[in-house]
Amino acid sequence: MSVASNRSELPATPGAVGALRFRPLSPNIGVEVQGIDLRQPMDEATFRAIEAAWHANCIIFFRDQKLDEDEQVAFTSRFGPLAQVLNRHGGASKHHPGVMFVSNIRENGELIGALPDGEMMFHSDQCYIERPCYATLLYAIEIPKQGGNTLFANMYKAYEALPAAIKTRLQGMYAEHVYDYGNAPTQKGAVTEAARRYAHPVFRTHPAAGKKALYVNRLMTDHIIGMERAESDQILAMLFDVIENPAWIYEHKWRIGDLLMWDNRCTTHARTDFDVAERRLLRRSVVLGEKPY
Repeated sequence: MSVASNRSELPATPGAVGALRFRPLSPNIGVEVQGIDLRQPMDEATFRAIEAAWHANCIIFFRDQKLDEDEQVAFTSRFGPLAQVLNRHGGASKHHPGVMFVSNIRENGELIGALPDGEMMFHSDQCYIERPCYATLLYAIEIPKQGGNTLFANMYKAYEALPAAIKTRLQGMYAEHVYDYGNAPTQKGAVTEAARRYAHPVFRTHPAAGKKALYVNRLMTDHIIGMERAESDQILAMLFDVIENPAWIYEHKWRIGDLLMWDNRCTTHARTDFDVAERRLLRRSVVLGEKPY
């Protein structure tokens, strides 16, 4: 199935589990997939139609799903092997090494999930290791009345918007990404020497789409290798502002039963603040990716 490039209403696609329908979420990123229950068996043609929509739109979204952990893992695994949770903290599933819970809920004084409270800067999952996860799936179990929304930025659009001189200056250059989960998990701050870190191309190529995307982010990108710190900081600040242009950002307001899947090779995402007194619980699964190039 070919996905319409103008992101108008996409054509219905017959599948083994009813007829798929595609509804754009915003002008520049995201599509809702309607007409499917992800608990049911899915034939190859239906899966490929969903995969094509994902590649064309960077994020896909399924509403009113009723998934247990095994069912979420089964769907995730259609896209590739699950990546393991990197930080063995409260929140990692006891059943699947590639699943963790994102939550501020406490039981007996202990958090049951990771990344519990507050706003979180734009970032790309696991960009600080050699093979970052390429797909992240997040399923909503409990949500606050307001806030805790997830914002997604289209990194193809960010790359396209860069001045030609900046593209020429940064072509072939690498940036180092650093993440200190214990010290600064949601806002950029001082990191320890032991923090995980890895360098990847500033511009990465999507292996399926063949397109270039900007691959830096405000939370985890520390510096551009081979530049003086002052120049690196100045250029990164400009890149972060381009990435966070509202023109190519979609803000997802969660409802219970939402399953949202994004491509870390061509998106960054962030979280808005919410009332810490309200419960928030989402289940995350991730797919192992390739080394960026």
